[in-house]
Amino acid sequence: MTAAEIKKVIRDGGIDTTLTNGLAVPEDKLGDQRTRYENAVDSFTDLYGDGDISLYSVGGRSEISGNHTDHNFGKVIAASVNLDILAVAKKTEGGVIRIKSEGFPEDVVAPAAAEAPDADKFFTSAAIIAGMERAFLDAGYAVGGFDAYTTSNVLKGSGISSSAAFEVMVGNILNYLYNDGKVSNVEIAKMAQFAENKFFGKPCGLMDQTACAVGGFITIDFETLGSPVIEKMDFDLTSAGYRLCIVNTGGNHADLNEDYASVPGEMKKVAAKLGVPVLRQTSREALTNLICTDSGVREELGDRAIMRAFHFFDENDRVTAQVAALKAGDIEGFKAGVTASGNSSFKYLQNVYTTKNVEEQGLSLALYITEEFLRGTSGVCRVHGGGFAGTIQAFVPAELTDAYSAKMNAVFGQGACHVLSVRKNGACRVL
Repeated sequence: MTAAEIKKVIRDGGIDTTLTNGLAVPEDKLGDQRTRYENAVDSFTDLYGDGDISLYSVGGRSEISGNHTDHNFGKVIAASVNLDILAVAKKTEGGVIRIKSEGFPEDVVAPAAAEAPDADKFFTSAAIIAGMERAFLDAGYAVGGFDAYTTSNVLKGSGISSSAAFEVMVGNILNYLYNDGKVSNVEIAKMAQFAENKFFGKPCGLMDQTACAVGGFITIDFETLGSPVIEKMDFDLTSAGYRLCIVNTGGNHADLNEDYASVPGEMKKVAAKLGVPVLRQTSREALTNLICTDSGVREELGDRAIMRAFHFFDENDRVTAQVAALKAGDIEGFKAGVTASGNSSFKYLQNVYTTKNVEEQGLSLALYITEEFLRGTSGVCRVHGGGFAGTIQAFVPAELTDAYSAKMNAVFGQGACHVLSVRKNGACRVL
């Protein structure tokens, strides 16, 4: 469709059902979203001209439980949320991919860039694009050139997985432009993890990419390498009387790659001492026996690594219990797991602030203010996402949401508190 044709469909309400039912856009925000889509089309044509263009969306994600377990083949609960990356794209000749993301320089990636990882390009969006191309080629799928303009309200460094959403978006566009939409979203998630691990240089697990790609409220079991068991859950947080609030404390994840890498690295170091590659293949009992019988193991591994391993075992059990609670309609049991997860993340996983800058502890402050606000109510909170900086998560009783948002915005800045909805659609073509 041409730009004029697409804009007419948008103005006539032709994507309203997708926006409200699939992407969880509130009815009172429909007008804003139509304008956002039209503006994105205009920005695209200003850069790349008209042609046969199409629209795509990938949501961010919220980790509900299972903090830092996926990289050791654990279990998680996650949800795709209604903050998203919107892309306008068209196929081009010559194999070159050009992506202009709002607020960032244009990335231009030639076909040869996908041949092998380049350490000089680590932690760049161009590396992600090259990695997704390589993953598609390795899986036997077609790739080719395209121009794209993206705009995102998935805040960078917010713990809602802006990098995973971008990776999945590149795969989403390649899927529809060159593969007739036949690549499953689970496959795209695996390719996105490959791109982030090998080309971007970050040793992440598969949770972020899967939650962004698949959509809905899901539980994922990563026990079998390369074949995660994904189950969509019939759970409606809004109907239960709560709102999912994510508070951005202003910390940025961009310079914390060493902190993130230390978590899977230390967990796997403990696993190796126990004779296995990942903690999922051993047990809490085996680790307890090790530290009770080997007097030198604490010095060898470090106490933090041992505590992070214990967190993994406990967190895995918590996810199992929380899934069972949700299936039984036991919201109190589910929330008890949220609180326990938060406490374990703070005390044992230790990902609430970075030791590089102990004066800045926005997450700790946000957790205190939230706990004080929710005291005597049924609300709960915990660190959100990878941690160290960025965001906290709170399940706030619906009637208190406005007051909670106002308080957190007063402390951390206007717009810091995001009241989110869970979207049904994962990575998708909108039009």
